[in-house]
Amino acid sequence: MTRVRFAPSPTGYLHIGGARTALFNWLFARRTQGTFILRIEDTDEVRSTPDSVQAIFSSLSWLGLDWEEGPDPSGVGDRGGLGPYFQAKRAEQGMYKPFTDKLMAEGRAYDCYCTPEELEEMRRRAQLEKRPPRYDGRCRRVSEKQKKDFQAQGRRPVVRFKMPEEGVTEFEDLVHGKVSFENRLLYDFILVKASGFPTYNFACVVDDVEMKITHVIRGDDHISNTPLQIQLYGALKWEGKIPEFAHLSMILGPDGTRLSKRHGATSTLEYKNAGYLPEALRNYLALLGWSTPDSQQLFEWEELQQRFSFSGCQKSPATFDPQKLLWMNGEYLRKLSPEELLSRARSFLESESWARGLSNGMLLKAMTLEREKFKLLAEVPRLVDFFFKEVEYDPKAVEKVLKTSGTASVLKGLKVVLKGLTPFDEKGLENCIRAFSKSEGLKTGQVFHPVRVAVSGRTQGPSLFGMLEVLGKEKVLSRIDSALKFCSS
Repeated sequence: MTRVRFAPSPTGYLHIGGARTALFNWLFARRTQGTFILRIEDTDEVRSTPDSVQAIFSSLSWLGLDWEEGPDPSGVGDRGGLGPYFQAKRAEQGMYKPFTDKLMAEGRAYDCYCTPEELEEMRRRAQLEKRPPRYDGRCRRVSEKQKKDFQAQGRRPVVRFKMPEEGVTEFEDLVHGKVSFENRLLYDFILVKASGFPTYNFACVVDDVEMKITHVIRGDDHISNTPLQIQLYGALKWEGKIPEFAHLSMILGPDGTRLSKRHGATSTLEYKNAGYLPEALRNYLALLGWSTPDSQQLFEWEELQQRFSFSGCQKSPATFDPQKLLWMNGEYLRKLSPEELLSRARSFLESESWARGLSNGMLLKAMTLEREKFKLLAEVPRLVDFFFKEVEYDPKAVEKVLKTSGTASVLKGLKVVLKGLTPFDEKGLENCIRAFSKSEGLKTGQVFHPVRVAVSGRTQGPSLFGMLEVLGKEKVLSRIDSALKFCSS
């Protein structure tokens, strides 16, 4: 059975690249009737935080990426029987030590006493000599006497893996095809830090074996880690347990550089707070580095699960386009029923004092008129607030429309006509206002524009006649009175 894992490091919020990796793992698990596992790789003792862990839980839950095995978000126990699913807890329980001891006993690992200063000098010299800045293996040959001297100096060793110096490490990647590395260009990577905590390359191999992971799906920034890990599998006699690897293409910003904060929001929860729908973000993330032969853009959730495959994954970097995501979110918003749209926008509306206590019926009428303009849930309050609060007249609209010669007489004349209109509905309003324009010898724009600005304070908005009906006769007449104060005499 397929078993995949998403293994974020809780050193910050879940960013877009991590969310894409989680999504592809989840989709592959669903497509193959497999298991999706969440594992928290918190071996960075300094930067890992509980807040970041909670942000990962919240982000995945919001995106609908539930996990069969992993930490329980409530903090009580684990889902699944192969935990703990926090690497720090696994380290504290000594779950990596037997494998360190085995590698040391068999001469595949060694203590390294090099100081940070010595390592920096090593890097500097390599750069000057135009060599790859790799560890030179000097502690492979440390004598027992030197070890004692280093220990007397208070040096605490790290444990390094002894990498073969000849041969080639190869693997077949599900996205990139055959990938090959010359062992002489690899390096003796650290297995265990001086603190006693395992490093990423060590812990993930042990955990992937013990959690029976069949496929490792991750960003292609990890390709260079893969030969190190494959060598470690071999040293631990786990050749038959090496998972299949799929390295996903890098995500770039619109300017062609690696996606970062300068391109806008990178945290998944920022998109939630901005008013994006999880289903829209999922759809968009799926298209970052993956496509179907027919270049389909919009997918139902079940359809996406059925169609995802590595054959559609591209090797070249994907470009994150904020405008395309915004367009896609608008498409998803318009697919919602009015009632569902109101439900999704409720948290944004409740932050506005004018919206508290309003009936669903009134909000639904206003939102239905404007729904074609919504691209973000966060826009909903701003686009419908004029229906319910005092009009705030846009200074530019006042100058351009209300202060135009003749506007006052238009509004005064129309007010008289509207006052006697019954019923005050969309069809009747259109007939009435068009008839008024014709009788006064005016173009419709000479009437429509002043009325719109008078009742909404804006030059743009929903259908004029539908807007007037929702506002109601009393409010329309009152707002025309207010607008006349701005008109030139």
